[in-house]
Amino acid sequence: MAAEEAGVVCRAAACLCVLCGLPAAGKSTLARNILSSAAQHGWRACVVPYDDLIPVHAFQTKGVVGGVKLQETHTEWKLHRQALLRCMEQFLEKPQVLAELPSNCQINRAAWEKCIQALLQPEAVDCSQADQAPLLFLLDDNFYYPSMRYEVYQLARKYSLGFCQMYLQCDLESCISRNQSRSAPIPTEVILDMVTRLEPPNPQKNSWEANSISLNTTDDLSKCDIQRVMELISSALNNPLSPAEDNTEQKADRLRCATSVVHQTDQACRRHISEAMKTARENQLTPELMRTLAAQLNESKATFLQNLRKQLLQEASLTQEEDIDVERLVKRAADVFDREKKEILLRIKNDNR
Repeated sequence: MAAEEAGVVCRAAACLCVLCGLPAAGKSTLARNILSSAAQHGWRACVVPYDDLIPVHAFQTKGVVGGVKLQETHTEWKLHRQALLRCMEQFLEKPQVLAELPSNCQINRAAWEKCIQALLQPEAVDCSQADQAPLLFLLDDNFYYPSMRYEVYQLARKYSLGFCQMYLQCDLESCISRNQSRSAPIPTEVILDMVTRLEPPNPQKNSWEANSISLNTTDDLSKCDIQRVMELISSALNNPLSPAEDNTEQKADRLRCATSVVHQTDQACRRHISEAMKTARENQLTPELMRTLAAQLNESKATFLQNLRKQLLQEASLTQEEDIDVERLVKRAADVFDREKKEILLRIKNDNR
């Protein structure tokens, strides 16, 4: 589908540039450097700061369905991120009108209008040429999961925009030190947790991440680094993505992978249940409690697998170009069920006292 058919009114070239990395890795500093260089190029540019646009309480997960941590689509945080992308989409369709915020979200209106005003009234662009000046959105967030970045890629592809990624690689000690020197530092535990979650752009695994570069930001960025960044953005502006095409075979492959994940997780859960029953016998639980334990474990497994299957099938239909890492997902899901198993076993043991 062509951009015109998608309802795009804006005729100027545009690029969505993802800045990803640990907190305090230097994303905001890089963004300021890019803004300065963009002005010299005659581009209209703005920073989209997720931390300013999304309220703090939205980052707190309300809970998980069936104990599966993968189900982040149900958190308020996820909904706000999607709402922010919808705001960007509305602006792309009506660039001369401030996009109205969706009624079901609480994106910071003042911060959003500040972003848009930077594009509508750029100081460094000739007013007579403003409408044709390229647009550059710098999305400033951690973007630690590929799925987060892929949502931005989908938006760029839908509207035939440029797309690129800057991964800021900074050692953990420097991030913690910089964070602690801030006026409002985040808890160090948040950074430590994000280290375990962060998955840098991987073009070898995800072809859609090909337009990415990695920058070492432990030390100050050099002029050469900034030049590399600007060259990548220029290339993205000059080579916009093509609209998505339906790929039935690819979707079928992902569905088969999702089914394999559920099957392998089922086998892992059965092993965990066998281990729990063995432990129960060694602790000399009564026959009645053994039956109760077996019933609760099997019921928990059925619910767990049902929720996992639903989540994976949803992901398969929405992100068909992002490969499923079967081994990683099976391990993560099995670990979650293992914790559930231990909680059930502990309750049964306490009932036996």
